[in-house]
Amino acid sequence: MLSGIYIVDPAERGVVTQFGSFVEETKAGPHWHIPYPIEAVRIVNVDQIRTAEIGYRSDTTRTQTGTVPNESLMLTKDENIVDLKIAVQYQIQSANQYLFDVSDPDMTLRAVVESTLREVVGQSTMDFVLTEGRDEVVSRVKDLTQDRLDEYKTGLIVTSVNLQDAQPPEQVQSAFADVVKAREDRERLINEAEAYSNDILPKSRGKAARELEEASAYHDRVIAQAVGEASRFTSIVTEYQKAPEVTRNRLYIDAMATVLSNTSKVFVGSDSSNNLLYLPLDKMVNQGQATVPFAPQQQAVPVNTGAVGNRQQNTSSGQRTNIRDYLKNRELR
Repeated sequence: MLSGIYIVDPAERGVVTQFGSFVEETKAGPHWHIPYPIEAVRIVNVDQIRTAEIGYRSDTTRTQTGTVPNESLMLTKDENIVDLKIAVQYQIQSANQYLFDVSDPDMTLRAVVESTLREVVGQSTMDFVLTEGRDEVVSRVKDLTQDRLDEYKTGLIVTSVNLQDAQPPEQVQSAFADVVKAREDRERLINEAEAYSNDILPKSRGKAARELEEASAYHDRVIAQAVGEASRFTSIVTEYQKAPEVTRNRLYIDAMATVLSNTSKVFVGSDSSNNLLYLPLDKMVNQGQATVPFAPQQQAVPVNTGAVGNRQQNTSSGQRTNIRDYLKNRELR
């Protein structure tokens, strides 16, 4: 009777059989069963992580073209061959099914994983498997493998699938490396072009907006100046109609004052004489507030009624006033 006592650890399950037939599955703790040979207990560790690796077998299959691996090489949708190595981690979910429903659950899992992987790879292109589709391949293999394990009642559950290696066959690896390098260069150039575009487009848009604003401001300024000139011309016409002679002289004096204010040396001639009157405006500017003779004694020559007297100048605006007075007096004389 004491020989029927057994203890199940937390990570284990006890499977009790009676004359070889399943009776019950016991969990952690002390238990008792009818002593052998009527009943027996098989302890199964259900928390142990088991690993199955696909693509690492060293055995080969002979073909007419030579010796090729029979497990890692797989055909893709676009009729290319890829070399894949995958690792699957799994646990026992049902100890009863693991022991009695399938003769070799671990070998069944390897066969199911390999079959599923070939199916998924056969539905994908080579570039998809080797580049951006790796995660999707792993996810599809895991789901399909679990569905078939449940269908076969193996009592196993897949915890993770890792695609450890995916590459073209050794004979074409150099050519494929060139293709990968060209694809990376293309992506790099595309990224550089996008970065340049993102840098230049805002600047161009800002420059265009600035030029539009400047053009609009120039447009408004030209119109305002034209309106002002037209208004001024209208007012001058009105004044000219009232006093033509005075207005004409005034316009002449203002024009000459504007011209002479932008030059440093002026020579004034006379129709009745060959002498020239020299106005040293540059010396007037340099002397500033000092009294500047309007015309030096040795250079000033009287015209008709005599020489023009000296004048005082204190500021730059005073220079223009002196010039206007001189021209006015000359015109009147």
